[in-house]
Amino acid sequence: MKALILKGPGEATIETVPEPARIADQVLLQVRSVGICGTDLSSFRGKNPLVSYPRIPGHEIAATVVEASSSRPEIVPGTNVTLSPYFSCGQCPSCKRGRPNACQFNETMGVQREGAMTEFIQVPAEKLFPANLSITELCIVEPLTVGFHAAARGRITAQDTVAIIGCGGVGLGAVAGSVFRGARTIAIDVDDAKLNLARKVGAQHSINTKVESLETRLKELTDGRGPDVIIEAVGRPDTFRAAVEQVAFTGRVVYIGYAKDDVAYETRYFVQKELDILGSRNALPEDFREVIRMLEEKRFPVAEAVSAIVELEQAPDILRQWSEHPERFTKIMIASGE
Repeated sequence: MKALILKGPGEATIETVPEPARIADQVLLQVRSVGICGTDLSSFRGKNPLVSYPRIPGHEIAATVVEASSSRPEIVPGTNVTLSPYFSCGQCPSCKRGRPNACQFNETMGVQREGAMTEFIQVPAEKLFPANLSITELCIVEPLTVGFHAAARGRITAQDTVAIIGCGGVGLGAVAGSVFRGARTIAIDVDDAKLNLARKVGAQHSINTKVESLETRLKELTDGRGPDVIIEAVGRPDTFRAAVEQVAFTGRVVYIGYAKDDVAYETRYFVQKELDILGSRNALPEDFREVIRMLEEKRFPVAEAVSAIVELEQAPDILRQWSEHPERFTKIMIASGE
């Protein structure tokens, strides 16, 4: 069977690889569509410190069951599914606390273990989430769960005003998660196209910080108090600082982004505001179920969120295009059709 192989930084090829050997109690899947995310782009560029080469990327997955498992008899051959691509150890402190998404020894498909950008894969049955969704909808579930998990970490309710800094793929999921919980939602970015999409997802307000003062606009929109919750989905020192500076007293700050440089804080905000500062990593099964429910209710503009769908043979070229012109793309999917 064919697979996309990242041979090294900047080197992606289509090669023939062995079909997966059958393992008892695992499910054989035909891959139907795989999304490319920022992690895959970082791996292609050689900037992902967690990846080793050669590697088959891909962890945003829609697939069809070929051979089922007796442990999930309700998932029969022909069932369309998405899946959780995270593999935890079950023994570390995070796992024992019921938070395997933050496993100390986590392995994610396409990063620490082989991904799904191929024709067939085999996974444990408990990883699967069947749903009455199209292949494209199933493929977008996992990236949205990361933002939904951030909304859950922020304990967002319908009484909150929430600001999301960064409306890329993950930030858009945080916008959707906040809207889904009924919060008044403010989208923040420097790209009008991303802000327009965020408003279609349900954000009531948007701020383009290229042309507007973040502090002034947030005060205007919150009667001077600041948002109850700020979710940072960019990963820059200035936006890390802005989150604690602009959030309301006794507010919550949730960090999804990774800042690539050290962040220098004015730490008095932590104490004076008595802030809850939270990290958010990956997603839990309940996040997958929430996203699926949202998509089943047709509350997310899937078609507008996907900028390109190409065949596996075109994957090396589309990766290069995205690397050279990142502004041209939002979500790219490698698909074999509905």
